[in-house]
Amino acid sequence: MNGTRPADGQGLAVAAESLYLANLLLAPGLAFAAIAWLWVTRRAGAPPLARCHLDQAFFVSLWGGVLLAVFSAAFVLLGGLHWKWTWVLVILYFTCAHSALVLFGILGLARAMAGQPYVYPLIGPRRG
Repeated sequence: MNGTRPADGQGLAVAAESLYLANLLLAPGLAFAAIAWLWVTRRAGAPPLARCHLDQAFFVSLWGGVLLAVFSAAFVLLGGLHWKWTWVLVILYFTCAHSALVLFGILGLARAMAGQPYVYPLIGPRRG
């Protein structure tokens, strides 16, 4: 440890980003419920760093889930269940999109651990 104090709200920011990754990798739904609970109960009084990471984790979890579900369903609806290329597209899209969300989550966690704000590319809510 280098002897510096953690930034205000850093613990909550790390918790939000950790739950975001848990939602993608370990406990989908359950971890999102925890993010939503933190967002509803702690956001209003949270320091700016924590509020930034809570907003990012909550809204990107929503958008990411919607995008994964909608595009996968669209591929199935357009291609049908029995066309082999439907499943190639669904698996390829889901794998690539999910991996991108995980990588951006790792960056968000690293920024939270460093006490810095982070905005997820493309689907993260913009600040100010």
